[in-house]
Formats: sequence, C-alpha cells, structure tokens
Amino acid sequence: MFQSFTASTSPDQGAPRLALLRAELAARGIDGFFVPRADAHQGEYVSPHDERLSWLTGFTGSAGFCVVLQQVAGVFIDGRYTIQVRDQIDLTAYQPVPWPQTSAADWLIQHANSGAVIGFDPWLHTPDEIAKIEDGLRGHGITLQALDSNPLDAIWADQPAPAQGRVRAHPLTLAGRSSAEKRAEIAAQLQHSGITATVITLADSLAWLMNWRGADITRNPVVQGFAILHSNAQIDLFIDTAKLTDITIEPDVTLHAPEAFVPALRALDGPVQFDPATAPLAVKTALNQGVEGADPFLMAKAIKHPAELAGMRAAHLRDGAAMVEFLAWYDAQDLTSLSEIDMAQRLESFRAATGELLDLSFDTISSTGPNAAINHYRVTEDSNRMLQSGDLFLIDSGGQYPDGTTDITRTLPVGEVARNRRAAYTRVLQGMIAISRARFPRGVAGGHLDALARYPLWLDGLDFDHGTGHGVGAALSVHEGPMRLSRVSMLPFEPGMILSNEPGYYRPKAFGIRIENLIVVQEAAPLGESRPWLDFETITFCPIDKRLILQELMTADEVAWLDAYHAQVWENLNARVSETARTWLQQACAPLG
Repeated sequence: MFQSFTASTSPDQGAPRLALLRAELAARGIDGFFVPRADAHQGEYVSPHDERLSWLTGFTGSAGFCVVLQQVAGVFIDGRYTIQVRDQIDLTAYQPVPWPQTSAADWLIQHANSGAVIGFDPWLHTPDEIAKIEDGLRGHGITLQALDSNPLDAIWADQPAPAQGRVRAHPLTLAGRSSAEKRAEIAAQLQHSGITATVITLADSLAWLMNWRGADITRNPVVQGFAILHSNAQIDLFIDTAKLTDITIEPDVTLHAPEAFVPALRALDGPVQFDPATAPLAVKTALNQGVEGADPFLMAKAIKHPAELAGMRAAHLRDGAAMVEFLAWYDAQDLTSLSEIDMAQRLESFRAATGELLDLSFDTISSTGPNAAINHYRVTEDSNRMLQSGDLFLIDSGGQYPDGTTDITRTLPVGEVARNRRAAYTRVLQGMIAISRARFPRGVAGGHLDALARYPLWLDGLDFDHGTGHGVGAALSVHEGPMRLSRVSMLPFEPGMILSNEPGYYRPKAFGIRIENLIVVQEAAPLGESRPWLDFETITFCPIDKRLILQELMTADEVAWLDAYHAQVWENLNARVSETARTWLQQACAPLG
C-alpha cells in the first residue's frame, strides 16, 4: 500500500520544540521568526526535509505559516483548516490565527514590540510575500531581517536529508513537444522581450520543461532543482546528478552542483527575469540586473498539448473503472463494520489492480461523520472512525498514472440519511452541474464563474470556505497554477486548461459533502453573436450517487444534465469493469426520472 496512516506529528511535541526555537532566536539576537509551509521551490507539497511547519507545530495542512515571538506564537490558517488546526496543535503553546482576515503584519503590530526584529529565511519566502508584510509594518518600528541560516534547522536534530528521488523521462508521445522545442519557444519570448535569461525555481516548471518526472515529493512527480534558461535556448541546470542516472543529457543542457546556483546568478550579465511571486527572495538578492516577470512556464504548462489531453482522458477512464469497482464493492458491504482506513485501502487496491498506478496523487481523504467536515482531513490510526448509520461518507482521492493525474470526490450515504443532509447534498450537486454546463465568452475568469457553484447553496443560506476548483497538471502536480475556479482569480480561461469542479458544504462536528469532477476548457460551438465562446468538457467518468438527491429541488435542465452524464459514464466504462461491477453500474447510471 502506498499510503501510511500513522500521524507524523502530535500536539505534545509542539511546546518543547517551540522552547528550543525561542532559545535559538534569543542566542541570535532575533525577536521573532517566520516558519512557512513552503520550501525553496515554493511548492504546495514539500519533502520530509522541508516539513518545518508541521515539525514545529504539529499542523500538517498544505497552506499556512507560523510566526514565533518570545511570548506568543501564531499559526496562520485559512478557512479550510479551521477545525483541523485545533486538533493538531498545542493550544496552550500556539494560537490559531484566521488568515487572510488577519495578516502577518497586523498580528505582528498587535503582539511585537516597537523595535522588534523578525527573522526569516530568504529561500523560503518570495519577494512579493516579504514586500507585502513590510508594507503592512511600515511606520510601526518592526523590521524584517533575512537570515544567513535557518534557526529552526539548527535545532532540528534529526532533520531528514534533502530529497534525492530518481528522475525518469516523460515520453514525447505523452508530452507532445520535445524539451528542446519548449526551450526554444520560451527562449524566443525572452529574446523578443530583450531578456538574456530567466530563472527557473518551481519544481513542476522544471519537470515540464525538461520532459522529466521525479520522485522528490510524495504524490507529486516533480523534479527539485534550479535552472537558468538563456535566450539562446541553452540551459544551466543545478541539481544533484545522482537523480539523473536514468536520464540522457542533451548537448545544450549543462549540469552543475546545487551549490553553484548562487554564484551563477551573481555572474549573469544583462537583464535576467525572475518571478517575484514564486522565486525565493534569495534569487532576487543574488541577481545584478534582475527583472520582475511572471514565470513564463506557468501558462505554457497550463494550456495542455493535445497529446497531454489525450493522456489525461485515458487516465481518467482507467481511474473511473477503478472507482466503479470500489463503489460496487461499497454497496455490497455491511458498512458499519468498516472504517475510514478500510475504505482508503480498498480504493487504493482497485487503482493498483489497473497495473498502471505509480502513486496516489494525494493522500486519500477518506472521511465520515464529523471528520468529513474537515476539508483536507487525513485519516490516521488515531482519528480513524467507523462508518455509522445515518452518516455521510466522503472520499476525495486520485491517482498518478504514466499518462495522467486524477482527482475525484464522491459523497455516499451510510444507510438512511436525514432530509436536511440530502438537501445540502442536492444543493452541492446543483452547483457542480452549474459549472459543468457553463458557457462563457473569452476573457472570463474563475472569479466570474465561482458564484455559479455557490448560488444554489446561497439559496438555503449555505456556503463553503474553499475555492470551487484548482488547476490540475498532466501527469504532474494535482494542484497546478495559475488558473483557478475561485472568487479571487482574475486570470482568463484558455482552451486546454484543466480544472477541478468541486463545490461542497461542511457542517462542523456533523458532516461534510463534496462532489468533484475534472473539466477541460474548450472552444464552444458558435451561438448568437460572432464572439468566441468557451465551455467545459468533463473528463471524469464515475456515477454520482442518486440516493441522496432531493429531486424536487432540481430543475428539468439539471436532471437532464445528470442523466446525460450518467449515459456517458455507462458508455465509457461498462466494458472496462468486472461483471459484478457492470451490473451495479447499469443501475447507478439509470435515469433519475
């Protein structure tokens, strides 16, 4: 089995580790310190070497940070982790801070003395991030100071070594373009802009550009390293060469040791582009002629090549068949004799049975009852809950396959479920259908469409505290920027982008609901005005549970969409599943009416 269910930290470790860090800060003459979730590559997921936030505090969420002062320490979390953080940290040592409602600057102004010096590791923060905090602190006598070494690393006696995952080639048949073609395309953009080179710091950008896949980060086949792409399409790559024993190095690729990266940055002539939103501040500091600009690989990676889309569609058919086997098994069980871990393990076994599973795309969120109200809940042996009659069971999961990355959520009944829970489920489903059916002109962004998913919930006074959808990589990271289905995103959608469509509803200490498919932005058929239109192709195929639906709440168009979707599920999957699962699938895909 790929997934472990042992808790990596516990709250009782937080206070003694905090005391060690405070002593180290005092010895350095520093009044406070930032402990972010991020690593030097600013990825959402980090290797064990970079799990500083969870090691110190116990909090394992994928976003957040801690600010440590001598008298108080705040753990900053967004709405997804309001419940989780209280279960994972020592509340006598740390205080949860709602973020971004309370900014780091606001909190420091309230808790730090005038004249305080707050340290940070310049490899773990971006220029934009530090500039925003400094702007908020202006006039209050509190200063930020970049440190030469990380004081937390100094007290972490058994800190794991940096990741050394083996790199494998990503075939041209799946990538669609060679690495040389990609480098030439970006280099031409640099030349056009008068830029001599651009700095690559994001691990997924590096993997995409080189047509490599790695094993440095669990669940995400990225490659950790740094690179400098020159305007002549030559590239200097700073990486542990032990990772590359299975890779053929092309003539225009020059390998260097990781420690040569900063000297190489300092030696660069001419304007060199870096992304202030994603590169470490240390990169900006090292450049003589740094020019701010968006990472040019982000949009290039986000708009999938037809070969990448074909691979993703194939992966989702394979994954959908595994999901059907699991759902058919689920309905045949005495559910109250099974636990969250049982469910996660069984689903993983069906994915592994495909013979193509490389890894999970994230730790399976297998949750029931009050645990399902925790957006990013991760079951452990300590939290493992038995399914109980009347509960809702939520399973959010995905796989990494050679040709694609999947992410799917289904919410299922455990016996008879109360009407108010079914009503909330129906509202969530209506929101998911609204996004699936959306048709919109070019120039529309996730911030424009996000309300479509929420409006059915708003009718009943309900909402959810996460975005409606995130970008997804093609056989890469399950969370990929820059596109999002979120009220804060104003990046226009382009054909070829892949996103999740996952509205939800969560009642603390009671239940949680989420339904998720992946969708691809595509050109829509002409209608009315001659302006270009876009819509979504759904590439996830798996039945949506009908037993929880209150059909009287749904419109005829919504029912028609669901019936048409289930007809597609049947057509695509019936020949891919076992005879037992096929019998179940036929009933699961029968028209709602």
